[in-house]
Amino acid sequence: MAKAPRTDWDPYAGGCPSRDVLDRIGDKWTVLVLGELANSGAKRYTALRRRLDGVSEKMLTQTLRALERDGLVRRTIHPEIPPRVEYELTELGVTLRGPLLALTDWSMRHMNEVLEARAAYDQGKEASHASAG
Repeated sequence: MAKAPRTDWDPYAGGCPSRDVLDRIGDKWTVLVLGELANSGAKRYTALRRRLDGVSEKMLTQTLRALERDGLVRRTIHPEIPPRVEYELTELGVTLRGPLLALTDWSMRHMNEVLEARAAYDQGKEASHASAG
């Protein structure tokens, strides 16, 4: 008889592995890699790197390996010369499309408000530092 999966994971408890998953999913490069693979399907490493402006080779490699380890991305090596390697979302990775799309949409829809809040905060910080000095 198969053992029932645990359902009592608590990311607020120290040492809970669900916290690691949230850290992975919330990482800037993870969000962008998963988003790009969700939008375009399977992609080669170089195409991903071109699309993700600013990511270093090292960071993209680390991100892809971690996503593969977590079962969110599949790496396929095609037996060609030279070998062609592609990355795509797994079935589990596809389940993140909705939440990631919602975050992306939210960030684009509310960017002006965030920029205004930052400017007001920064202006308040400058004023408080000037009066403290």
